[in-house]
Amino acid sequence: MPVPDWVSDAIIYQIFPDRFANGDKHNDPANIQSWGSKPTIHGFQGGDLQGVINKFDYLLDLGINALYFNPIFQSTSNHRYNTTDYFKIDPKLGTTDDFRSLLRLAHRNNIRVILDGVFNHCGRGFFAFQDVLENQEFSAYVHWYHIHHFPLKAYGTGKAQDYEAWWGVRSLPKFNTDNPEVRAFLLKVARYWIEQGADGWRLDVPNEINDDSFWAEFRQVVKSVNKEAYLLGEIWDINPRWVGDEHFDGLMNYPFRDELIRFFIKGSLSAMAFGSNLERLTNAYPQEHNLAHLLPLSTHDTERLLTLSGGDKKRVRLMTLIQFFFPGIPNIYYGDEIGMEGDKDPDCRRAFPWEEETWDLEHRSFLKKLIQIRKTYPQLRKGTFERMVEVDELQSFVFSRSMGERKAVLVVNASGKEIDLQKVLTKRVLPEAKPLWDALNEREVTLGSGAGELKLPGLEGLILIDQGMRSSP
Repeated sequence: MPVPDWVSDAIIYQIFPDRFANGDKHNDPANIQSWGSKPTIHGFQGGDLQGVINKFDYLLDLGINALYFNPIFQSTSNHRYNTTDYFKIDPKLGTTDDFRSLLRLAHRNNIRVILDGVFNHCGRGFFAFQDVLENQEFSAYVHWYHIHHFPLKAYGTGKAQDYEAWWGVRSLPKFNTDNPEVRAFLLKVARYWIEQGADGWRLDVPNEINDDSFWAEFRQVVKSVNKEAYLLGEIWDINPRWVGDEHFDGLMNYPFRDELIRFFIKGSLSAMAFGSNLERLTNAYPQEHNLAHLLPLSTHDTERLLTLSGGDKKRVRLMTLIQFFFPGIPNIYYGDEIGMEGDKDPDCRRAFPWEEETWDLEHRSFLKKLIQIRKTYPQLRKGTFERMVEVDELQSFVFSRSMGERKAVLVVNASGKEIDLQKVLTKRVLPEAKPLWDALNEREVTLGSGAGELKLPGLEGLILIDQGMRSSP
């Protein structure tokens, strides 16, 4: 079954639910931390589904058309990757009715909703594992897990010794997905939330369930409910095994982020090596899956790029420009659009500051512009990617996206000095002088062999569109 057509048109906004907005004080836990306080591993700050509903106009104004939520099911932690009830919205986030209201609001505005599914492991409070802890080897759920010996010791310091757990974390016991009962349960969960109206699943650590038959069945179940549902796998390396008819539509393209960091922040790549590495990423997968990969700059698992770059806004802006030009789905981690900072987990999960005077409005406007440009030109959503030229001594490069006669050209000057565009736009890019539309600055420019000089300041870029192909079909 092919990748849903809407996926390549998506611009995703990722929300860590406890930290986006608090819309209902009545569901706050008793030990809530103040909004905006320093994030801790265990503390809650009160974000919920009603908060997302209340701030929906903000999301609409930004221009995104899909939401990806970190886990929203009942759990004892703020990250909720230790699920205790897969069929229940965490009461600290709201109710199933709140979720349905959010879905209706999103779908009325043509916004898709993607949920985070944790099927490799559950929380220590999950009913089956609790039964094993209570009844030990006499439990009816012994074979739901990989148990080495009894008695099980699920609390205390150190890694789990008596049973398998994700990275040995005692509170995250690993499911035995070879057990038909476990499979049936997890597939029931997958089906249920798609039937409720969710538009897809982001699958947490799917490689930990190293079983092609499980994921093939998972895909079949989800697509049988809604063939337009999107399946996204959290795979951190280049691995084509995980896309296709028996796995996922796309992957979280962390290698793309890695290359941006190596070139723009660490300075460990030449322009030519950077272009070559990006080309290698696109060559690794069929085109329909390249277009379905998620392109993260920051996530709940990583430092925010602004912090990683030492607060270098210009470099972050260039990396964002490339994110919107490269094949795949731009992923905006909540708050990146206003210049939020954050170090390694849990600091990257700070509360969204709703005081507008704290926002980087210039970056937000830039991001809104990129969203509009991407929506306007289909070649930026569905076109093939090509390296055109790299000039190492100028730290500059030119890439293109083509879809039939429609073409867009990205020019980036990653040096700190002004350059003459004619030194970068070779005859291969523009054989002759012609008018082009500078989409970011909304102006016509004439470039190519025989045209006059045009300067591009340091740490800036352009998206150039053929004048005859400016409007979307």
